[in-house]
Amino acid sequence: MAEIQLVETSLRDGNQCVWAALGIDTARTLTIAPVMDRVGFKAIDFTTSTHMGVAVRYKREDPWERIRLTAAATPRTPLQFMSTGFRFISWETASPQFMALAFRTLARNGIRRFCLADPMNDVEANIACARMVKQGGGEYVIAALVFTISPIHDDAYYGERARRLAACADIDALYIKDPGGLLSPKRAATLIAAIKAGIGATPLELHSHCTIGLAEHTYLEAPDLGVSALQCASGAAADGISNPPAGRVVANLRTLGHTVDIDTEALAEVESYFTRLAEAEGLPSGSPQGFDAGYQHHQLPGGMVGTMRRHLKESRVSHLEGAVIEELGRVRQELGWPIVMTPFSQILLTQAVMNVTSRERYSVVPDELIRYAIGRFGKPTIAIEPKVMERIASLPRTRELEAEPPMAPVEELRRKLGKGLSDEEFLLRATMPQTQVEAMVSAGPAPRRYDPSSRPVMELIRKLTARRDLAQVSVEKPGFRLQLRRSSARAGRVGP
Repeated sequence: MAEIQLVETSLRDGNQCVWAALGIDTARTLTIAPVMDRVGFKAIDFTTSTHMGVAVRYKREDPWERIRLTAAATPRTPLQFMSTGFRFISWETASPQFMALAFRTLARNGIRRFCLADPMNDVEANIACARMVKQGGGEYVIAALVFTISPIHDDAYYGERARRLAACADIDALYIKDPGGLLSPKRAATLIAAIKAGIGATPLELHSHCTIGLAEHTYLEAPDLGVSALQCASGAAADGISNPPAGRVVANLRTLGHTVDIDTEALAEVESYFTRLAEAEGLPSGSPQGFDAGYQHHQLPGGMVGTMRRHLKESRVSHLEGAVIEELGRVRQELGWPIVMTPFSQILLTQAVMNVTSRERYSVVPDELIRYAIGRFGKPTIAIEPKVMERIASLPRTRELEAEPPMAPVEELRRKLGKGLSDEEFLLRATMPQTQVEAMVSAGPAPRRYDPSSRPVMELIRKLTARRDLAQVSVEKPGFRLQLRRSSARAGRVGP
């Protein structure tokens, strides 16, 4: 029997999958962080550069402050930053100098564990990033083997990449990242064996999604195959298209005889918190999913399926959904079998819709697909089909994008944006619209406490005080009375 550790994913992946990355802010994070620190997680999957951008754009909160405050609240549990190739917030390919600065600044602010998930499984890119992380003060680097199903992504493909990653002294562990929830127990048996054969004692973790009901079953087989840590979400942030629920996974692992050294009461408190948060804020809750064999054809993340249906409905072509799904598989094959994860899931879907709704396939090609074809996201695993590549190469826009200059050197960007900026503010201003950063700065420090049980009362008070026909609002319970009286100045009085 094995000893298994857990990595908690609610604040990052669970939030992204179930709540479109918008369900978590600084106050909601800090309220539960000390409890998460008591559980005994191996790490907390905390943020990505995309989530940092969301904090600025939608919450008007400083993501660096959120990292610092949460790191202080979780001294025993490393916070994880997930990096997807050479990019930071923007999808523009970043320079090595810029990425080195980003990693260094993240480590200085409290990120201790860095997850490298290159969307093309580019080993050399992961190794280069791992070196930057360690030189910048990062404590722990875990490199991803991003899983998908295709004729070229066989066990030998993953085994060879695993061997090369494990040979890098700057990489401490590997993990199988299954963004589509496609890994079945049967495939896991051969895949993990192929990976373990090449990595020796290097730890191996597993990260999967519940999208078609396979992940939990695979998690329960994984310890016997040599996986030492499983990545799970909690409460309402689990299940659905998110990760398997921590409480249920722990209970089943222990029933099977495995050891999971965590504080079960603290874990139950974490699960309860995310469920109460969802209920208070009207956010969806993940629920167990049934198996869908058709999903293996298109492999779109669940959130992208919803986006596709909305776009088709808005264009009054909902009846073309089946044709778009069929076309997506064809486009993926023609483009060299890219893995269906960000940004490629968006690129593939957009091109499939355009191909179906246009008179001629590839008569319209979005910029991001052109950038993929000309190597801005790295080299495709196999060559793009010649006829498709010829079509893309013939477009005037392709020549324009090929002539695009690379990201300016860091010192040039500093001169442009202002030399007095801290590294933290510089990284935001170099990758985001200035108006959004200014709005974040103007908003000031973020609130630090959140109580989901108070949300219904506060919402009621807001609705009552907005009514013009009420002169006074009174809220009473034993030991507490709140009175708000309308005056000409719209002032109120609070009484004990």
